[in-house]
Amino acid sequence: ASVVYQWRRACEELSARDPVMAKIIAAHQHERLPRRRSDAFVVLARAIVGQQISVRAADSVWQRLTAHVKRPTPAAVSRCRQKTLCRCGLSQQKARYLKALATFFVRENVNAHYWRRHSYEVLRQRLLDIPGIGVWTFEMFAIFYLHHPNILPLGDLGLINAINRAYNRGRSSSRTRLLSLAKRWSPWCTVATWYLWRSIDGEAITY
Repeated sequence: ASVVYQWRRACEELSARDPVMAKIIAAHQHERLPRRRSDAFVVLARAIVGQQISVRAADSVWQRLTAHVKRPTPAAVSRCRQKTLCRCGLSQQKARYLKALATFFVRENVNAHYWRRHSYEVLRQRLLDIPGIGVWTFEMFAIFYLHHPNILPLGDLGLINAINRAYNRGRSSSRTRLLSLAKRWSPWCTVATWYLWRSIDGEAITY
């Protein structure tokens, strides 16, 4: 079942198991992962734009992109010249990635039903085969679009910083420590991740 529908249960179980997490959840108890607002292409495109840059910088590039391509559909982006995408603030590499993503959506005729027709494992493999979609980008998609309940993106710097601050007085946490926390939070790692992000960000992250 989608994490969005089981949020309250997840919060109760995490709070009962983990006093640090209980405190973080209590500080943001009226907030939760929003229901889907964007379509799948936009979520993945924004994740590509956001790779290795700040949230603010990514928002700025995305605004310039949507000012140029009024509705950033796969068809519209695949018709865009790479030069044009770069003028919106994308690197050459990210422009190529965005066009590869658009081509995949057009070629596979991806619509809303596509994501329900295939298992999580199949979707993961298909998306990871697209240039520019690495594990982090797929995990953002799994959290914000698929609403998978048990994602812990250990390649996400913001999450690692939040864990270090909340659990290790700001010092680096060992891999063993991170994996033991993952075990404690399972099967609700997505909820734990979202609250940890929230503990260090002024605004809730959305895609």
